[in-house]
Amino acid sequence: MLSFRRRVLSRTCLAVGFFFLLIQALRSDPVPPPTEPLRIVTLGDSITKAVRPGVTADETFAARLERALRRGGVDATVYNVGIGGERTDQALLRLERDVLAHRPHLVTLMYGTNDSYVDAGKTASRITADAYRANLEQLVDRLRAAGALPVLMTPPRWGRAAKRNGLGENPNVRLEPFVDVCRQVAEERRVRLVDHFADWSAAESGGEDIGTWTTDQCHPNPAGQARLAGKIVPVVREALGLGY
Repeated sequence: MLSFRRRVLSRTCLAVGFFFLLIQALRSDPVPPPTEPLRIVTLGDSITKAVRPGVTADETFAARLERALRRGGVDATVYNVGIGGERTDQALLRLERDVLAHRPHLVTLMYGTNDSYVDAGKTASRITADAYRANLEQLVDRLRAAGALPVLMTPPRWGRAAKRNGLGENPNVRLEPFVDVCRQVAEERRVRLVDHFADWSAAESGGEDIGTWTTDQCHPNPAGQARLAGKIVPVVREALGLGY
């Protein structure tokens, strides 16, 4: 009888162990060891870089994210590597040098504003939506291969008074299809998403003049950066297993 009980106990332990291994294997991304200082990189264009007339380095969403994590007792450093005017194809070219060199645990990616824009004298976006999709997929895959958690983010909506693009349209007309692509990539690749475009669109629909959150109907001012950070912080905490 004792031998039988031991066999049952042994099999139960093996089953439980296998269950936890299976759960771990099904996780889309690893969670870094809690004892290791966290390294986070914010990758994107000028909206991510953020520092411009009217916005200081301490007012960017990257700086706000770092402060929020540290206030919560998390030893974290956030590296802001945004570059003005950048597209996803250009981000791929510097991924190793500017992002992976930091050995990040988590990387936020926000692109689409420049990718989708139609310049004066042009009739199409700077790159196609299909190229944008392929670039986002490559960025996500390369980050994961390097052991980093990717977090995709849609860019915020342009204000109503934004300067018209090369086709005489509000830039949101061309941006919105790219936003949809970003959402699709997040769903298909099982990546966490911070949907700033949806947030700013909902605020505008509710009567908010989102242009007042920007310096020029596009780039977030300190209030706009605070709005971005407010949506980013809980997603990053959840992704890193820190709770809300």
